[in-house]
Amino acid sequence: MSENSYLEQYKSGFYGILQWEDLDELWEKLKKDKDWYVYQIGEIPPESVFDEKEFNHYINNLDQLLREEHTERYCGIVYTDHKEKPNFVKVYDPCNLGSSCGSSGAPPPLPGWTITKAKPTDLQVAFPIPAKRKRWWQTLFSS
Repeated sequence: MSENSYLEQYKSGFYGILQWEDLDELWEKLKKDKDWYVYQIGEIPPESVFDEKEFNHYINNLDQLLREEHTERYCGIVYTDHKEKPNFVKVYDPCNLGSSCGSSGAPPPLPGWTITKAKPTDLQVAFPIPAKRKRWWQTLFSS
């Protein structure tokens, strides 16, 4: 799959995983499949898929982090392209949720992680901070 495939899939429609039980089911589906790229946004996108052992370890740790830091009765911070046969999963960082609907005028935040069949591309390069936002930050900290 090409880099464009990753970005095209990233921009496509997603279903929210609303209940923690649904997240358990999604993790099990992912673990039964092979050849997943796990990309932590802000890091260099991976060049290769995780092997089964490291993938399971990563998913278990990610699940623990989400449940500890997103202390809601519902999940609501994980999205998948397909509930039965997922190929692309977005996981939002519970400590950086912002306004995911974009109603504030600011673009929605990038997810904290993606888990995909397509080789990831750097989302921070593909979706840079708007110049207006950069100028606002520069004036905020200038003397």
